[in-house]
Amino acid sequence: MTNTSSAFSVNTPHHTAPPNLRVIKRDGTQVDYQHDKIAQALTKAMLAVEGGSASQASHIKDAVDDLVAQIDQRLRRLYSDGRAIPIEDIQDQAELALMRAGLHAVARAYVLYREAHAQQRADQASTPEQASPELKRLQHLLRDACAGQTEIAIDDILAQAQRHVFKGIEQADLIRVAMLTTRGFIERDPAYSQVCAQLLLRQLQLEVADTLRQPLATGDHLDDASVFKAALQFGVEHEHLDPRLLSFNLDTLAEALDVERNRAFNYLGLQTLYDRYFLHHQQQRFELPQTFFMRVAMGLALNEDDPNARAIEFYQVLSSFDYMCSTPTLFNAGTLRPQLSSCYLTTVPDSLDGIYDALKNNALLSKWAGGLGNDWTPVRALGAHIRGTNGQSQGVVPFLKVVNDTAVAVNQGGKRKGAVCAYLETWHLDIEEFLECRKNTGDERRRTHDMNTANWIPDLFMKRVFANAEWTLFSPDEVPDLHDLYGQDFEARYCDYEARAERGDIALFKRVPAVELWRKMLTMLFETGHPWITFKDP
Repeated sequence: MTNTSSAFSVNTPHHTAPPNLRVIKRDGTQVDYQHDKIAQALTKAMLAVEGGSASQASHIKDAVDDLVAQIDQRLRRLYSDGRAIPIEDIQDQAELALMRAGLHAVARAYVLYREAHAQQRADQASTPEQASPELKRLQHLLRDACAGQTEIAIDDILAQAQRHVFKGIEQADLIRVAMLTTRGFIERDPAYSQVCAQLLLRQLQLEVADTLRQPLATGDHLDDASVFKAALQFGVEHEHLDPRLLSFNLDTLAEALDVERNRAFNYLGLQTLYDRYFLHHQQQRFELPQTFFMRVAMGLALNEDDPNARAIEFYQVLSSFDYMCSTPTLFNAGTLRPQLSSCYLTTVPDSLDGIYDALKNNALLSKWAGGLGNDWTPVRALGAHIRGTNGQSQGVVPFLKVVNDTAVAVNQGGKRKGAVCAYLETWHLDIEEFLECRKNTGDERRRTHDMNTANWIPDLFMKRVFANAEWTLFSPDEVPDLHDLYGQDFEARYCDYEARAERGDIALFKRVPAVELWRKMLTMLFETGHPWITFKDP
């Protein structure tokens, strides 16, 4: 690069800047957009590759002209609304233009040039008397987030983050810049994940302070005790929390909060809590992590003999991660609808009223974050006789499609995807089609891509597999007691029904090689991850 500075006294392509385009410099000031500066930077990069002796070469001038024209066109399209262009965006577009043109070596020289200047600016910013107020705030923010982390290279984060800092940047934007920059370092060392979590916590504090109208204390931090009490008052006032929470001794509970436990979070953990679990009002969070854990603990302790003492005990095990409640408990404890259970297992009856009552119950249970397990074995199989209409049943699978789509539509209170599993016994006549519900091919009207499936297997089936014998499939309306039997009672009754089928006393049945059905189960398990193979007998 030594000969490029002297060689760059040559004439570079000159263009007339389009009107009304302004550039935001790194110090926050705005200047007119100038093509010449882009052309100069691109020419320097090309000369760095080809050498200073090529400074007068026509192909360099032509290439720079074409590249600048492309950059102009893209910037004018991206900023057609009159917004000022951050200088980093111009440099990014220059890199993209070089890569699209196949000038990879030149692009690398350009990137190295940018990095060298970024490092130079970082070195200047690391000197307190030379750093701008915004960079001083960034340094303070990063030092605070990195407290206790000896493996963190703050200078590396600062060198990248300061490129996106401009004069007058808001605190929330400054935190976001630091957090997004640090997130890129997590692959380098897991310790960066905890630093990123602390930056996210700072962002959350600003949001909570705005929601609760709470002033920031020393060091731009919130006072957790004050936030705890204010959050409970706010939640009750806006009908998010049970008013009974205010009957606790809030001062005693506030003293039990241990804010140092916030340091235990990694970025993914805290981001998950932020996205799904912290209570919000009109999409504005009003819970900090320790407030959240104490709110859940209070909800669990409401009916205890000594609610205050029990709440503190629950809080201690939750906030230390020694124990963690299930998602519905974390969602709903202490709220007006404290549904704390994770799973609901039901049996679907063999009637249209019963089937659609089960669908309604699924929707209502899912709404409050319950996972669902439906036993569909009693529902008659495809082709079974319907006495009321003298028609034939469509079997289990079409109803499973409706269940699948209901779980997607209702999800779990708008907080996470719905979770539902269908169970079917291996002797059900629809078992072969049931095994294919999760396939990516076939009739989409008979596919349930969002539902889990589980196949109940009795011991007798495995005996038939080992003996390379046949297995008989029935419609449950003709063998109504099989579903409730297991062990020796099941085997005796099943064999009796097989004998009846041979005599012609059962209208609808099918005999298949047990080994082939077993292989089909395993094929679907390996192809789709389903069905879950579960065993009916101990």
